[in-house]
Amino acid sequence: MTNSTSINLRCSECGKQYSLSEIVNLCQCGKPLLVEYDYALAMKSLTVESLKGRDQNMWKYREMLPVQNRKHVISLGEGGTELLAAQRTGVKLGLKNLLLKDESTNPTGSFKARGLSMAVSRAHELGLNKLIVPTAGNAGSALSAYGARASMEICVVMPSASDPVFITDCQAHGARVELIDGSIKDCGEYAAGLVASEDYFSVATLKEPYRIEGKKTMGYELAEQLGWTLPDVIIYPTGGGTGLIGMWKAFDELEQLGLIDSKRPRMVSVQSEGCAPIVKAFDEGKKEAELWPHPETAALGLRVPSAVGDFLILNAVRESNGTAISVSEQEIYKSTLDLASQEGIFAAPEAGATLAALKKLLASGFVAATDQVVLFLTGSGYKYLEFFRK
Repeated sequence: MTNSTSINLRCSECGKQYSLSEIVNLCQCGKPLLVEYDYALAMKSLTVESLKGRDQNMWKYREMLPVQNRKHVISLGEGGTELLAAQRTGVKLGLKNLLLKDESTNPTGSFKARGLSMAVSRAHELGLNKLIVPTAGNAGSALSAYGARASMEICVVMPSASDPVFITDCQAHGARVELIDGSIKDCGEYAAGLVASEDYFSVATLKEPYRIEGKKTMGYELAEQLGWTLPDVIIYPTGGGTGLIGMWKAFDELEQLGLIDSKRPRMVSVQSEGCAPIVKAFDEGKKEAELWPHPETAALGLRVPSAVGDFLILNAVRESNGTAISVSEQEIYKSTLDLASQEGIFAAPEAGATLAALKKLLASGFVAATDQVVLFLTGSGYKYLEFFRK
């Protein structure tokens, strides 16, 4: 056994419960489902001391992950990424404690590995063998790789304008690739048709309960790497928002486990000016975001015109006294190159967006020179070579 203490699924909106044995996507009300755990049981084996002797990957937090039997874990070594001091960038910006959580070192080059490893593992445990995902790129790469390792039939639906590297990556892993004119929303609608007609199970962002459980391990790792404390500010690039929502869930779980106190970081959601539905909803004081017409940004992971978990993103930002901010394409481009030339990290443009946001937040006074700030660098720049050939 994996020592999982998961007990059930609960709707994030209406509270309806589901059994872990059910094969389910969303709640009947249409909102995301979240996994619940037995904290008292988890605390018996998940301790500061026990974690020190475990492998440095996301499965070290197994008590608070949903896979019931170890034989169903489909892993390529995801998680355990470095938290690096951004010394040169920090000095340039006048920040004493700027840190970079470098997710580009995950399998297939992005943080998507965490979520798709978990989704594929649970699908394997539930007896599913046909999975589909609409994607801007990196989620497709990750699902294709983990699906190949699990001997599953994988279908990836992505915009026809996607960088060819993502298409090649998915096809190399044996996935069926469908290219659709339009945005990821259009891809989602096409994928839904294949779910109905060809019996695929969708692992689209927050439309099944388990990708978020993999993504939340970024929060567990961050707390452990900081000696069971949390930073003052987390700046996170937001498309579907699973990582931000997952970390917010993780912080609550860590407090319930007695590993951290009630202090929370101010959560900052970063989007491109060409696709900023969360920023618009935040600025207007709305609980949900409107569909963003004609989304455009070279940061493909941010080209998400609507997110099923929009209300959860906005809740986390507001509850933490955080903010939502958009940055221009030129600011993204420059800041991505700054990360490479100053810190030696060739990151994806989504990562550059976090540094661009930090510069604006310092100028506005939202971030102080004494704040401990963590930027999440969610992917590698090696899959975005066309972006850098300007």
